[in-house]
Amino acid sequence: MEAKAIARYVRVTPRKADQVLQLIRGKRVDHATEVLMFTPKHVARTIRKVLQSAVANAVAVEGKINVEHLHVKQAVAGAGPTMKRIMPRAQGRATPLLKRTSHITIVVEGEAPVEEPAPRRRARPAAKAATPEPKAPATTKKPRRRKAAAATKEA
Repeated sequence: MEAKAIARYVRVTPRKADQVLQLIRGKRVDHATEVLMFTPKHVARTIRKVLQSAVANAVAVEGKINVEHLHVKQAVAGAGPTMKRIMPRAQGRATPLLKRTSHITIVVEGEAPVEEPAPRRRARPAAKAATPEPKAPATTKKPRRRKAAAATKEA
């Protein structure tokens, strides 16, 4: 069972995002989250959000799934559209600036939960035909007499 999450138009170059994604490829989700938490690049925060979204998608699709068994199957940073800007330079010249964006895709994979079959109920024995069970005999004990009632009778 696998689930994926995509963050589109992230304002970071795909090369820089891929450097961080290399740290988490193939790792368990809980370990990958810890690695991203302590990675000093600003794109690590965005990648952590995408990873959490992929885990949430896995839980939503599969229902009861053990998050400890999930691992990062695929982590890719593809190129998004590039914003082209111009920076003025000396003597009337201009230098192009390329502001790159990327699409970050993370796929998590794990074991589908194995549902235990419901316990089988034992079949009841067939009802006996027209033979009523004997009832327990009724007790014929006399009720106890109270001392107070006995004293009033004697008086």
